Amino acid sequence: MKTDLSNIRNIIFDLGKVLLNLDFDASIRAFHELGLNRNVLSRQQAYADPSFYQLETGEISPEGFREKVREILNIPDTSDQQIDKAWCAMLGDVPRKRVDALKELRKKYRVFLFSNTNAIHISHMHADFEKKYGFAFPSLFEKDFYSHEIGKRKPDPASFGKVIELAKVNPAETLFVDDLEKNIAAAQETGLKVLWLEDGMEMAELF
Repeated sequence: MKTDLSNIRNIIFDLGKVLLNLDFDASIRAFHELGLNRNVLSRQQAYADPSFYQLETGEISPEGFREKVREILNIPDTSDQQIDKAWCAMLGDVPRKRVDALKELRKKYRVFLFSNTNAIHISHMHADFEKKYGFAFPSLFEKDFYSHEIGKRKPDPASFGKVIELAKVNPAETLFVDDLEKNIAAAQETGLKVLWLEDGMEMAELF
């Protein structure tokens, strides 16, 4: 069933699990190989350290993050490349049907991206996308907004306010699409129209 876009002029998409396939457990398994306690099984346990979220707001650099990982796992001799590979193991692909859907939407709407992410993931994801499709991922959007660049992350209402300001959009004419209920609730507080992409729903089938 297609989404009702009456009175909508702008669409802001989340990235992970909306456009980009993710497997958080793949990174947990990869970190186990580097030395993470085998008893740590859930993402809540594995990513409990504040440094994971500080990386997403730019409070620490990729270099500082890698040093923190070495400290947490007690693996001082692990290379940057090994850490980045484990950290990026969760990143899947952007299926072609979603790429095609974005291209069609750009013909009628202003399309944006807003993601809680970090410099390591985005560099890796952009390179993989361009290798697969032959063009740059950001070209699918009028503008892409990343938490580590704007210094704020969802569900902080201020993060939505910042994106609304930078994109120069009217919230009442803007649809925000995300897979997390807490982000949807925060977006609604700022006046954005929302679409909660629950488990089992496919973005490409809704537009």
